[in-house]
Amino acid sequence: QVQLVESGGGLVQPGGSLRLSCAASGSRFNIYNMAWYRQALGKQRELVATIAPGGDTNYAQSVKGRFTISRDNAKNAVYLQINSLKPEDTAVYYCRALSTRTNRPYWGQGTQVTVSS
Repeated sequence: QVQLVESGGGLVQPGGSLRLSCAASGSRFNIYNMAWYRQALGKQRELVATIAPGGDTNYAQSVKGRFTISRDNAKNAVYLQINSLKPEDTAVYYCRALSTRTNRPYWGQGTQVTVSS
C-alpha cells in the first residue's frame, strides 16, 4: 500500500504559477505509475498528466505546454508545475498512484487550486 498527501494548492491570479507536491509513503515508490487528476465543481474527474517510474510523461491536450509533471524517486514525491494559470484550471487536484504489479490505484485527499482575480 501507499499513502499520498498533496500540498501546494491555493488562490492564484490568472497567469500565475503553482507547484503542487504529492508525498508518498508506505511502499516502494518506484513501482508506481503516478498521475495528477483534477475535478472542477460539478464536473467529472479528469486526467491531467502521468509519469511512469522511469520518467516517461503524458499530458492532457488542454494542459500541454503549461503543466509539467515530474517525480523524485529518492524522495518518494511527484510534482506538478502549473504555469500560465487560467480560471478554468480551478479544481481540486488529486495525486494517484497505480501499482505496476497489482494495477491497484491509490488516491490522495486532494488540494484546491483556485484561479481568480
